[in-house]
Amino acid sequence: MDLTLIGKDKFIETLVSQKKPWHDNYLAMYSSVWKGYVADPALMLVPADDHLVHRGDGVFDVIRCAHGRLYQMEAHVSRLKRSAEAVSLGFPAEFSRLNELIETLVVKGGQKDCLVRVMLSRGPGSFTVNPFDCPSSQLYINVIRYHRLPARYYERGASLITSKIPVKKSFFATVKSCNYLPNVLMRMEAVLASSDYAVALDEKGRLAEGATENIGVMSMDGYLKFPGFERTLAGITVRRVAELADSLVRDGTIRGTKFTSISPAEAYQASEIIIMGTSINVVPVTKYDGKKIGTGLPGPVFSKLSELMEKDIRENENLLTNLDWGRGGLSP
Repeated sequence: MDLTLIGKDKFIETLVSQKKPWHDNYLAMYSSVWKGYVADPALMLVPADDHLVHRGDGVFDVIRCAHGRLYQMEAHVSRLKRSAEAVSLGFPAEFSRLNELIETLVVKGGQKDCLVRVMLSRGPGSFTVNPFDCPSSQLYINVIRYHRLPARYYERGASLITSKIPVKKSFFATVKSCNYLPNVLMRMEAVLASSDYAVALDEKGRLAEGATENIGVMSMDGYLKFPGFERTLAGITVRRVAELADSLVRDGTIRGTKFTSISPAEAYQASEIIIMGTSINVVPVTKYDGKKIGTGLPGPVFSKLSELMEKDIRENENLLTNLDWGRGGLSP
């Protein structure tokens, strides 16, 4: 077989000419490899020998920018640090000004409603499994256009199935690593089953988490229950939802909140089920494994929590980071 050797000029020419439909969502990318940012989606690349690519050796987090302000950025950055430390991943020099880089890159992206994906990788170095082959870790930040879920998810509710994909072991479940193969397979499973979401079970047959979502169950005893964080990722959104639910205790809507074990059987009997995540806020589940949940329509707990979350994202000055939308570009 004859192969054509591609030079730098032809490589760049080919890249920039291959615009894909999804590129419209890619607003900006910063890379510590380049010490700068790009706005052309075709240039948003990671070296093939970065351990992030061929081993999933890296950690990440996702931050929401809503109405031009970053929501819960400090909580997401703190979790990113914990994940990196858990897998002995060092911080590149640029990490010391991570917040500034995020803020500036979002402004450069030009959209006041977007998602910020921050990745720390072991870095390029070799194609082996040995992490010590990588001289230094790297930082990649992508700003992506935010798309709210279609209205039907919030108006009629989502469907959920129990996943057959084995749940991650405790250590890996609690680290937000870039090794997301089980999560990908869960999402595939849901799509093939014509379901909106899937939820994994732990070895004891208790609810764990979705592919990228935490789950909450409004039980028959009046408590809003969430799976504990021993076998699930400590979601930033679910933590905030649990805090906001205190007002539902005060007004008598619920008796309280609990982080505890939940069986599918208990979930089938729930008056409401909700799922939560950075990009979806709170979504009601009205069908689980083909069974109608509650009345089959979004319930009062979802409605109140959704309103509280929306208000929190707009008005909670303690959790919002203002951005300078007149600021200039990134410096090296």
